[in-house]
Amino acid sequence: MREITYAEAIREALREEMKRDERVYIIGEDVGRFGGCFGVTKGLWEEFGGERVKDTPISETAIIGSSVGAAATGMRPVPEIMFCDFMGVAMDEITNQAAKMRYMFGGKVKLPMVVRTPVGGGLSAAAQHSQSLEAWFTHLPGLKVVMPSTPYDAKGLLKAAIRDDNPVIFLEHKMLYGVKGEVPEEEYIVPLGVADVKREGKDITIIATSMMVHKSLEAAKELEKEGISVEVIDPRTLYPLDEEKILESVKKTHRAIVVHEAVERSGFGGEIVAIIMEKAFEYLDAPVKRVCAKNTPIPFSPPLENFVIPQVSDIIKAVKEMV
Repeated sequence: MREITYAEAIREALREEMKRDERVYIIGEDVGRFGGCFGVTKGLWEEFGGERVKDTPISETAIIGSSVGAAATGMRPVPEIMFCDFMGVAMDEITNQAAKMRYMFGGKVKLPMVVRTPVGGGLSAAAQHSQSLEAWFTHLPGLKVVMPSTPYDAKGLLKAAIRDDNPVIFLEHKMLYGVKGEVPEEEYIVPLGVADVKREGKDITIIATSMMVHKSLEAAKELEKEGISVEVIDPRTLYPLDEEKILESVKKTHRAIVVHEAVERSGFGGEIVAIIMEKAFEYLDAPVKRVCAKNTPIPFSPPLENFVIPQVSDIIKAVKEMV
């Protein structure tokens, strides 16, 4: 099977859905001729024109606000916010309009829009361009939240998100854009709400998201040399969350660690831990552990950034403390 990058996979999903449905359009800062801050929309302006790949002024409020109005009146916008850190500028449009409108109109209004935005550190982009803010959105009823870790998942999940009639927050890790993986040329969809077992194991379960899936797989490979068998679960969507697959794994291994790049305090990992404790407590041989970013803004300095963000060595250490 051919291999393409995470960015190329997302671009293919956008192209295919724009060809399939003329109501789908892209809107954001520099998404047109420039091709997006990370080059994800490169070539789409030339292919579809400025009416369907719309450049905007620097106004996240306008990007999301206009998308909410367009979605409510029959279009299927895919707005891009250059960095997830800037989502706060448009938070009223997301929390009080996009997330609530379908409920407040008794289901008569649909909100088919997908907000794409990069998350995470690794570029020395410092505190205002490196955050992982998924917990902001999973806390809000009315939103679906997607966090793909591979090119295959990114393409299939984005196509599913664009076809969904609800607002979806689609979080792409900026350090994954250049990562290659197998992606079929034929049509496929990855349904929202279905987790994936990235690696099977029997001694301990790691539930990891986004970039941390790759670091967890690397840790599992190292631990295998010492006879420790690690199962790695990638939820892929944080809401709807595939609780069944997570619990099924924990009941098999009897130990669990949640690994994510967001800071530990009030992070989404706490939600997964609570679910395991409430629904699989009697199967556990040890308390569930979290490996997360330290509770501080992301530093500019590369050594300090690496210290704050979870590394493979942190995951290995946590596993050895539990088995």
